[in-house]
Amino acid sequence: MGCVFGKQSREPTSDRQRRSNTLAPSHTPRTRRRRSSDEPSTEVSVTDSVDPVVVVKDRERPRKQKQRARHTGDFPVSIPAPERRRTPSDLNQQGWPSWLMAVAGEAIRDWTPRRANTFEKLDKIGQGTYSNVYKARDLLTGKIVALKKVRFDNLEPESVKFMAREILVLRKLDHPNVIKLQGLVTSRMSSSLYLVFEYMEHDLAGLAACHGVKFTEPQVKCYMKQLLSGLEHCHKQGVLHRDIKGSNLLIDHEGILKIADFGLATFYEPEQKRPLTSRVVTLWYRPPELLLGATYYGVGVDLWSAGCILAELLSGKPIMPGRTEV
Repeated sequence: MGCVFGKQSREPTSDRQRRSNTLAPSHTPRTRRRRSSDEPSTEVSVTDSVDPVVVVKDRERPRKQKQRARHTGDFPVSIPAPERRRTPSDLNQQGWPSWLMAVAGEAIRDWTPRRANTFEKLDKIGQGTYSNVYKARDLLTGKIVALKKVRFDNLEPESVKFMAREILVLRKLDHPNVIKLQGLVTSRMSSSLYLVFEYMEHDLAGLAACHGVKFTEPQVKCYMKQLLSGLEHCHKQGVLHRDIKGSNLLIDHEGILKIADFGLATFYEPEQKRPLTSRVVTLWYRPPELLLGATYYGVGVDLWSAGCILAELLSGKPIMPGRTEV
């Protein structure tokens, strides 16, 4: 990067000749910025001192930090410096995309979006029909979190509404046995959206599948109490989970169970019934009414699934491992 120097002052001829090799022609001071929107802004400003010798202030980061960080997808490996950025026309004052504000504005209005380069991906820990889940480190706090990358097309209104529904549901729920949404991550390198959750070490299905593991009756009671407590909170808030199964019940090292994955969840009002799709709930935990194509249902679909979980914990295996609906 070239240097920009200030205007020379008038001096005697002998002085000018003596300094002719050290002072460059005069230029108008200006500011340079990097073009990449993902990198922190870099400025070089010039100020003239009283002495004819010009003082140059370089605000760039140290040379070692100028090197471009390696990227894996949306996430850099090195810790980024705070960036200075302008708000594009398609972002609101907090930095949210306009299409997201249109469908989930009430849920995220008091939040500020996190940037993808403030997290470091560590491992891929799960994959679903509509999302991938990663174990990651929050570079601002050092904590381990779970990042859920949601698949959607922001040009398709129905796809955006489907994605936003999970955010709206999670923001409405607040219970010790329900996973907590901690934030949202937007990326400028792609049109990705990540949901940030606390990291849970295990899931119930994984523990049950371990060779030689047999849950005791007190353990079964403990897990079922937590599951039913979390479901009760969901139902009181007018939320149907519609996909209760072992892999969606997360457990930490202290034995705390939390209901997760609200991708198929929906709002409902018992007094104002409306038709809902019957193509929900994993087959092994799907209640008879949904197998028969019912479109009017309520909390019973979640309770049936919970009952299947109870029987599975006691017997040590799924009780209805069917392959087809018939």
